[in-house]
Amino acid sequence: MTTQRAEPATTADERSMLEGWLDYHRQTLAWKCEGLTDAQLRTAAVEPSTLSLMGLVRHMAEVERSWFRRVLTDEDAVPIYYTEADPDGEFRLTEADTWQEAYGTWQAEIEKARQNAARFGLDDVTVGKHRRTGERFNLRWLYTHMIEEYARHNGHADLIRERIDGVTGD
Repeated sequence: MTTQRAEPATTADERSMLEGWLDYHRQTLAWKCEGLTDAQLRTAAVEPSTLSLMGLVRHMAEVERSWFRRVLTDEDAVPIYYTEADPDGEFRLTEADTWQEAYGTWQAEIEKARQNAARFGLDDVTVGKHRRTGERFNLRWLYTHMIEEYARHNGHADLIRERIDGVTGD
């Protein structure tokens, strides 16, 4: 797999720009994981942090699911990797956890996010509410938040990848 990344056009309309930057950051996380074994992807390489590349991918699957299913459409989408008893479950990996499963789940959540978002305008307010604050958001806010979430975790991914095999890049 060779991940292709493309920045959105510099003159794109607002929605295309937001969706383009979100896709760019999704692609960046996939790129950071390319060419590594399952064991490397499970490695928490930046001590004392327990973050791993596979854990970040599983976390982003949960984040996509939460914002674009639970909040945007008020779907009753149960967590995939975490529980109330283990709120950081997506980061707790065992030898049984595979890239194939994590990547497939993440991509399925991204596809569902795209389908759900396509039904809303940027100013449309979410059907569901944030589970802790009870707030509603417009789609523009969700896109902006997701870009921020990926950008932050892609910074983590940069450090983890460099520690695993020395590969660097933007």
